[in-house]
Amino acid sequence: MRSAHNALLFLLLVPTLALAQKPEDEIKERYTKYEYRIPMRDGVKLFTAVYVPKDQSQKFPILMMRTPYSCAPYGIDRYPDHLGPSPYFWKEGYILVNQDVRGRWMSEGEYVNMRPHNAAKNGPKDIDEASDTFDTIEWLVQHVPNNNGRVGQWGISYPGFYTAAGMIDAHPALKASSPQAPINDWFMGDDWHHNGALMLPHCFNFMANFGKPRPEPEKKYSHMRFDHETPDGYQFFLNLGPLANADKKYFKGQVAFWNEVTQHPNYDEFWQARNLRPHLKNIRPAVMTVGGWFDAENLFGALETYRNVEKNSPDCRNTLVMGPWNHGGWSRGDGGDHLGDVRFNAKTSKFFQEKIELPFFEYHLKGKGDGKYPEAWVFETGTNVWRQYDAWPPKNAKSKTLYFQEAGKLSETPSASADEKHGFDEYISDPAKPVPYYERTAIGMAPEYMVGDQRQMGRRPDVLVYQTDVLTEDVTLVGPFQAKLHVSTSGTDSDWIVKLIDVYPDDLPESDPRGPNWGAYQQLIRGDVFRGRFRKSFEKPEAFVPNEPTSIQFTMEDICHTFRPGHRIMIQVQSTWFPLVDRNPQTFVENIAFANESDFQKATQRLYRTKTMPSGVQVLVMP
Repeated sequence: MRSAHNALLFLLLVPTLALAQKPEDEIKERYTKYEYRIPMRDGVKLFTAVYVPKDQSQKFPILMMRTPYSCAPYGIDRYPDHLGPSPYFWKEGYILVNQDVRGRWMSEGEYVNMRPHNAAKNGPKDIDEASDTFDTIEWLVQHVPNNNGRVGQWGISYPGFYTAAGMIDAHPALKASSPQAPINDWFMGDDWHHNGALMLPHCFNFMANFGKPRPEPEKKYSHMRFDHETPDGYQFFLNLGPLANADKKYFKGQVAFWNEVTQHPNYDEFWQARNLRPHLKNIRPAVMTVGGWFDAENLFGALETYRNVEKNSPDCRNTLVMGPWNHGGWSRGDGGDHLGDVRFNAKTSKFFQEKIELPFFEYHLKGKGDGKYPEAWVFETGTNVWRQYDAWPPKNAKSKTLYFQEAGKLSETPSASADEKHGFDEYISDPAKPVPYYERTAIGMAPEYMVGDQRQMGRRPDVLVYQTDVLTEDVTLVGPFQAKLHVSTSGTDSDWIVKLIDVYPDDLPESDPRGPNWGAYQQLIRGDVFRGRFRKSFEKPEAFVPNEPTSIQFTMEDICHTFRPGHRIMIQVQSTWFPLVDRNPQTFVENIAFANESDFQKATQRLYRTKTMPSGVQVLVMP
């Protein structure tokens, strides 16, 4: 009886055991793994892992990712627990390729951070990421059996940069590219800088590990993650003091790129050479650029890659996909239904993977499907619905300006006041007590700050607050918008941070005790910084004349958000946002990275709101 009982129990468990199969075992069932060292035109060999379907009844396209983050696990008997953009790809059948880029992990050669594009390749020694991509594709289509001659490329973040670079002067076999959260300009808006201001914890924490030297190919990274010895990022970076202390106290000359960052405070040739945007022209593969509305790292890169391909490659089939995601959030499981406290009420990641990403590659690499998809497929937050547009921003959006008024009002009506002596709001900015960027303690750049509650910040005396009356109907803002300020400072340098906020109704019920109180919740929709010294030129910074009004204008990254009836639109303005943005000493120095303790001074900041010196934000509103 016991043996019969056990047999019956085994039969009942078989479905459960099948469901519990590890992903790497399922991949191993379907694929044979090969490892190659593919020669480039200059003789350098790049380590490449190739996973070929065991099904020999048909030919398959090649889908490749080039990465500086390792194509591990190494060894032909070791298989990963994920492969390709999503499980749909290895289940549908693709030859999936991962490659260590030049100078990283098991590939030969010298690694160069965001290697500049080389437009003039006159000989075999003239290489860049475009040529390495070309040479890799040429080798793959010639040597990997059973491929159908069509290649796609994808990648998120840094691999997104390699994808975008690989679209330039593309190999004829490259038919589809999907740069996802790609880097394209490290000074203007991606990762390390926004409008010239250093994104301190992100740059410091990333380079503390990634920036360590790798003198020869290696399978295991020998460097330990940096130990801050505290979870309190605000206090850690405040205690750091001037930026020069980072190398003196911690890096000890071992992180070359950190020193390069700090030695190039302006938009000079070093940064301009790492601007990929001018090279995104005559793109031949179909392109689907993907980004997240709440990507704290490379929102700029996604939007700018789409815009520049659209502008410079009019014959390219160019598509933009933007969802309610943080950095790479569209690739993680079947989630994407929330970020921090904010809920989107839909499994947006699964929808993207199944309904947008897979059909894109299926059509261009296999000829499956009808190939009908919109120019822009964007998720509208606030209402939490997907929208399809034939242009981005939508052609029917109308420009309006929301003006700052006295008593903290925000209105479409320009100020009629001519009182220049009193037509301003002011605050004292103290770099010793900067405004926190997030209401919770974080040692790094917390992704959730992009939707974080701004109530605590708006109650500080060094933050100006302007808001509309309660809305009576939906107001949908789309695309980029402009901050247009008239300001003065008692110092000689200053940062200006502008934040667009959705203020929830006061009378919303309390949430779960573990969650936020939703009544009067102030959700950040978009925020950014502008380093005031660059108001006339990013190449040639200029000091402020103390207490002299001047104009500052800068572009805030795109949104697609509906402010619902009962809500308010709020703008907050401040001069510190710490430790997200490094502290401006508010005294003009040649290089903030080498400012002294004595350079950091309090300053009185004024924001003018008069008829001749109006301040506000210019937005695009859907009819």
